[in-house]
Amino acid sequence: MLKKNLHCHIDTPCPAVHSLQFELERCPGGPIKLRYRLTGDLTKILIPESKPPIATDGLWRHTCFELFVARTDTPAYYEFNFSPSGQWAAYAFSGYRTRMPWTISRPPIIELTQTRNESRLTARIADAELLFESNEHALQLGVSAVIESVDGALSYWALHHPSERPDFHERTGFVCPL
Repeated sequence: MLKKNLHCHIDTPCPAVHSLQFELERCPGGPIKLRYRLTGDLTKILIPESKPPIATDGLWRHTCFELFVARTDTPAYYEFNFSPSGQWAAYAFSGYRTRMPWTISRPPIIELTQTRNESRLTARIADAELLFESNEHALQLGVSAVIESVDGALSYWALHHPSERPDFHERTGFVCPL
């Protein structure tokens, strides 16, 4: 199991968040299981209310957890967005922010548990959705999140922020090998 801390971009602080952790579990032939653990003063963070679990664009405009997956030998990559509402999005790119047609065949399964000071989102993605033959080439992950405060401010969290402004699509931010 892989476990890492996400870091807030220096220009988008969010004092309400005490920590944001990411865990990944991958079983051969099984789903990829992701866990995001947000701790802090949740009364100051907007957590989207539960909605039907359907594909929805623009989830990154509110609290949303994200995963980017790329193979090391190609500029192509995938993006997955997981909202605490249960909604999700999945995109394929042939290169930096260049979308290409792709439809996920099995939607991710998203679960949210929450206490007064902690929110845990678990998402499962079918391994077959990645369409990469990862036996020969390593995969790189970019793990990130957008956190919305009750005042509407957005903070951007990632394993690594490679540029002056938040940009989760920047490949040098895909720093987690799989």
